[in-house]
Amino acid sequence: MPCLNVSTNVNLEGVDTSAVLADASSTVATIIGKPENYVMVVLKGSVPMAFGGTQEPAAYGELVSIGGLNPDVNKKLSAGIASILESKLSIPKSRFYLKFHDSKASRYYLLSTAHSWVFIRHHHVLIAILLFVRPILHKNMLNVCMLCIKS
Repeated sequence: MPCLNVSTNVNLEGVDTSAVLADASSTVATIIGKPENYVMVVLKGSVPMAFGGTQEPAAYGELVSIGGLNPDVNKKLSAGIASILESKLSIPKSRFYLKFHDSKASRYYLLSTAHSWVFIRHHHVLIAILLFVRPILHKNMLNVCMLCIKS
């Protein structure tokens, strides 16, 4: 499940963020070679940020993926995301930094139902729970959470 998290000092008020998110999601899925329905993109604007000693428009991103990353892919992802930020948010490509994390699949669980999903990473590093429409009622949910708590 690739997750792209981008922070920028650009004010996103009045910006079509849906287009930025859609383009970034499609670019990540295409370049990494993973289905887009597993890609998550987070975009945060108006974040106090200085880059190169100035507060001109800039952005910082982190991309976490379970496999699919290598130096060639990383170079393509950097160029692709930088192009989107330049065209949609007027952030020069030279003022964007992207950090990559290639993670192991054994650290993650994805539990889903028709209306909700839960993403849990072991070792108390990340526990993200996203619920839509109704809470998850899963008989093994307590066991999964207990694994995270006990480890």
